[in-house]
Amino acid sequence: MRRWLAAAVTLVVLGLNGCMPAAPPAFQATDITGADFARNFKLTDHNGAVRSLADFKGKVVAVFFGYIHCPDVCPTTLSDFSTALKQLGPEAEQVQVIFVTLDPQRDTPDLLKQFVPAFNPGFLGMYTDTEGLKQLAHEYKVVYQKTSVKGADDYLIDHSAGTYIYDPQGRLRLLMPYGSSPETIAHDLKILLSSS
Repeated sequence: MRRWLAAAVTLVVLGLNGCMPAAPPAFQATDITGADFARNFKLTDHNGAVRSLADFKGKVVAVFFGYIHCPDVCPTTLSDFSTALKQLGPEAEQVQVIFVTLDPQRDTPDLLKQFVPAFNPGFLGMYTDTEGLKQLAHEYKVVYQKTSVKGADDYLIDHSAGTYIYDPQGRLRLLMPYGSSPETIAHDLKILLSSS
């Protein structure tokens, strides 16, 4: 009788566990799943191809806004994502990192082609004209402004420093804050890759 009762209790517990909702993924970045902005982009990559988010369906996509002459935030972010992808091993092929320039005046396609892939050959530099950039920045809630202007081509740009990350279905999921370690980045990318 005791054995039968123990078996019945075990079945009830297992049945209840099956009804419990699955725990949400334990992201370390800011989870912005369901956000109604940053839904898409139409940009030209450094190879001259016009691209949109749909072109990368099936991959985790990380979109970062910056500029080549940036003294710290931009190269650090690209370097951290490069290191994170190394930690992913073969899974890194399912991740696309996109660097969108906030400085179309100076960041020519040729310079983007030299700068961005230097961090990782698979990274893409993308650009649009000044008006297109204003619209895109509005859609992505990115703030940017020239500062320390010493001449027509001598200035810095203050800008938002987070990276937007989409899952393989093209849904915006995360905002990775500037300064996140490669380990943190790799951790969250793995979760998104495993959910595809």
